[in-house]
Parts: sequence; structure tokens; C-alpha cells
Amino acid sequence: MLNKVWFGLVLVGVLYGFGKGALLTAFPQLRPAAVDQLAEDRADEAAAADEQDAAADESTPLATIGRKLNDAVFDAAKVSVEIVITLIGAMALWLGVLRIAKDAGLVDALARLLRPALRFLFPDVPDGHPAQGAMLMNIAANMLGLDNAATPMGLKAMKELQTLNPRPDTATNAQAMFLAINTSSVTLIPFTIIAYRKAAHSATPESPIFGILLATTVSTTVAILAAKWLAKRPRYAVDAPSDAPAIDEEAPQS
Repeated sequence: MLNKVWFGLVLVGVLYGFGKGALLTAFPQLRPAAVDQLAEDRADEAAAADEQDAAADESTPLATIGRKLNDAVFDAAKVSVEIVITLIGAMALWLGVLRIAKDAGLVDALARLLRPALRFLFPDVPDGHPAQGAMLMNIAANMLGLDNAATPMGLKAMKELQTLNPRPDTATNAQAMFLAINTSSVTLIPFTIIAYRKAAHSATPESPIFGILLATTVSTTVAILAAKWLAKRPRYAVDAPSDAPAIDEEAPQS
């Protein structure tokens, strides 16, 4: 099922990209000025590179290919290092803030404050259970757009939820709900995307904040409603195991 969901998301993204590209090509007046400026800059860089190649000493085609390949490798490595360095600062800052909040007891206080919401979303998780704090840490990291930094907290939350699971080989409703929220993830400030755009020299790296907030709010709402609805369906319902052995009513009486 997840493979179908991911395939659908990829397909929609590809179709949207092609459609938007075709629309902007057919109607150039719709393109932002920053896009036109970026295209002009890249065209100038390409023209300068062609002139440099033409003015270079007579070299064999193989040498030319090798030089371009070498330049591409070093350029890609340079961009990778720049992006990593940009991300380290944002991720280290907010992970440190979350760690301080946890050690200071703010996570537990937040869990008590959000207890009504947690009871609605995770009615099977007792109040004060360690899973609540782990889930809040993961959700907070996702809301800050820290992406992979939220993974360890998500794994810890699933481990804590597993301690409440009477059937280790079957996910509980709480685990399914947590995965739905984790996957859809409301994002208030997408720091990682902003860092990517800033590393790519975007003129307005923070411009997609509203669109991302709107999209993730809708996706999380749909995910919660779907998880609640599917939990009530007989096909997906999780029945508590019976510890007592079944009694055969048709057994002959002595």
C-alpha cells in the first residue's frame, strides 16, 4: 500500500513539474522576474564556458571530456559541502533547543498541557507514559522541518509504543496514528528547505513557507481522519487478544 502511495505522490509531482514548465513556456509573462534573471545568468555562464573551451589549446576530444568531467565532479562536491555546512547550523541549533527543553522538563509540561489532544489522538496511551514525550519531540522536530533529525525521536516513540502492544507482530491503533501524523507532518517553519534554497542562492528562500504550511495542514488533517476511520473498519480493527482459553460449548458432558 505504501508503495502505491509513494508512486502516486511521485507521479503527481512529475506531472505537476511538466505541466508547470509547459505553462511557463507558453506564457512567459507568468514567470517571476527572479526566474528570468537566473536563466540569463546561467546562459551567460554557459556562453563564457563555451568561449573558454574554444580559446583553449588544441586538445583531443577525450581530453576535453575528461576536463569537463573533472570540473563537474569538483563542482558537485563543492555544492554538497556548502549545503551540508548550511544545514549543520540550523539542525544543531534546533536539536540543541529540543534537548534543552527535554532536560528542563518542558517536554513533560507540554505533554500535560496537550493531554486532551493526546487523549483524542492516542486514547490507548496512558497519561504520563514515556511514549507521549517521545512523540511530542518527534512532532516538534517535524514541525520545524528538521527532516532526518526527527528520525531517532520517531524510532524511540515507536519503541515506547511497542511496550503497550499486546501483539508484537501487529501495529496498534496508536502506532498507526503516530505514523500517519509523522508522515503527513504539519510543518510550521521548513528550516531544511529554507537552508537548501539559501545554499542555492535563492533570492527569497523563505517564500514557500505559506504553501508548505497549507499543504501539510491539509495532509495531516486527512491523515488523522483516515487513521480514525480505518481504525473502526472491521478489516483494519485491532482486537485485543484473549488470554483465557476458548471454551468448547459442544464438548460432551460427563
